[in-house]
Amino acid sequence: MPIYSPPVRDMQFIMHDMLNVSQSGLPGYADLDPDFTEAVLDAAGKLAAEKMAPLNVSGDRQGCRLENGVVRTPDGFSDAFEAMKEGGWTALDCDPEFGGQGLPYVMGLATGEMFSSANMAFAMYQGLTHGAYSAIHAHGTDEQKATYLSRMVSCDWTGTMNLTEPHCGTDLGMLRTKAEPQDDGSYLITGQKIFISAGDHDLAENVIHLVLAKAPGGGEGTKGISLFIVPKVLVNEDGSLGERNGVSVGSLEEKMGIHGNATCVMNYDSAKGWLLGDLHKGMRAMFTMMNEARLGVAMQGYACAEAAYQNAVAYARERLQGRAATGAENPSAPADPLIVHPDIRRSLMDQKSFVEGARAFSFWGAHLIDRGHNGDTEAEGLVSLLTPVLKGFLTDRGFDVTVQAQQVYGGHGYIEEHGMSQFVRDARIAMIYEGANGVQALDLVARKLPQDGGKHIMAFFQRVKAFCEEHGEDEALASDFVAPLKAASKDLQAAATFFAERGMKNPNDALSGSHDFMHLFGHVALGFMWARMAAAAQAALRASAGDRAFMETKLATGRYYMQRQLPMTTVHLARIRTGADPVMALDAAAF
Repeated sequence: MPIYSPPVRDMQFIMHDMLNVSQSGLPGYADLDPDFTEAVLDAAGKLAAEKMAPLNVSGDRQGCRLENGVVRTPDGFSDAFEAMKEGGWTALDCDPEFGGQGLPYVMGLATGEMFSSANMAFAMYQGLTHGAYSAIHAHGTDEQKATYLSRMVSCDWTGTMNLTEPHCGTDLGMLRTKAEPQDDGSYLITGQKIFISAGDHDLAENVIHLVLAKAPGGGEGTKGISLFIVPKVLVNEDGSLGERNGVSVGSLEEKMGIHGNATCVMNYDSAKGWLLGDLHKGMRAMFTMMNEARLGVAMQGYACAEAAYQNAVAYARERLQGRAATGAENPSAPADPLIVHPDIRRSLMDQKSFVEGARAFSFWGAHLIDRGHNGDTEAEGLVSLLTPVLKGFLTDRGFDVTVQAQQVYGGHGYIEEHGMSQFVRDARIAMIYEGANGVQALDLVARKLPQDGGKHIMAFFQRVKAFCEEHGEDEALASDFVAPLKAASKDLQAAATFFAERGMKNPNDALSGSHDFMHLFGHVALGFMWARMAAAAQAALRASAGDRAFMETKLATGRYYMQRQLPMTTVHLARIRTGADPVMALDAAAF
């Protein structure tokens, strides 16, 4: 049975040593003192480790099942969901007007990480509901908010997002689901949606679907799309549940992973729905949900990697295999533990340095979102730029790390008994849903990079430059952190310049390098996070504050990333500079 230990100490370090959240001056942040956040994280971690993690393997093996039109979740999921609701975890960062606790988004992300590490499939039921809540909160009428939000905050009702159809995924302009207006102001929704996570289940008494559809008069492409609220069970005027709507589950998808989450084919047969936001402007409303979901998926990428890494470390310490090259380190036993071998150490350091850097990057992203919600337009623009990097890079690398963790086990990693294959299978979906990572890379290069005249990427460069100037004379940081960060940032700037010079003449020159640019940017972002964490750890050591061993470990891990991972920026830049020619050289028929 895989293990899981909530990384509360590391979360506390990022929030208080690196981000200094309680001094941020944002509404709600003054309350985030170390004692308060530790209490919240400890309680969430206990729920994750004791209630959710034990159901991870059994949920994977049992999966969901469709019985007489009703989706049944794995044994134990209902009790665990009730425990999550009773603890108030579904309401943590929601609006108090609708029963939420009003904590900043960064706290929701931190608890969500632990829930996802413990049981990714289970955590998705609440996570998707939060996204639907956010869309209604941002774009709904007062009546819609009053009808749905309090019950979604409590997760008495859950929520979904319905985009994909059998013939179209990313290209939503091709969707066929229709919305016919009715005299009472409602619409009748007809069509089929696929890949709908948590589309139906037995954990809540109602499911509130947000469905993209085309209403008359909208024109072609995405400009004609509207977003509708379509409840599984209709809601009466007094708030009670009424008749079953024309919504049904056609089938459950047979998937590679996340078996404990019900991924449904949803059929809408003249189902009654209500417009959310403006007519023919559904993409704007849906992106409120999708942008939040993309940061949540970025978190899933490293959360799954964290769980896999913890198990790899435990196995490497216990498994006896061979002798250390420098002499036996465990002479009383027939062999030394795996962890004495340099290649195992390399793998574990790859894993550790990624997970901790990714956590810092995601927490910083959540902090920027909190700033954006409070009127900081630079933070809002910056997180818009960083969203495809967070989603694409952290899920690509998160999957790689779960594979590395599985590899530590050798042949035992391939055997289901040890549970490592589940981390690999579950992590794989994060690279695909909420916009496949190739699409994230294209969005980054084609839309986000030149957005507003490139001022957001310039704002990122300015933050890196300011850090390097502030710490450039610090002997403890200059050579190990500042110098490599400067070099990597120059590689990123050179890549952006290449796109600016070549992209207008031949768009393929830019788009052929989009994947490499996303990873180049991701490495620079993690290098920036490691440099900031190093500065925070060094400050704590100088002040004799905190756990000395923890801070020294943090510095050593950061040095590893700067020396062994960050130099990948030069490889990505070299690939980008080759342009489109080697990528587009073959005729389509030659493949």
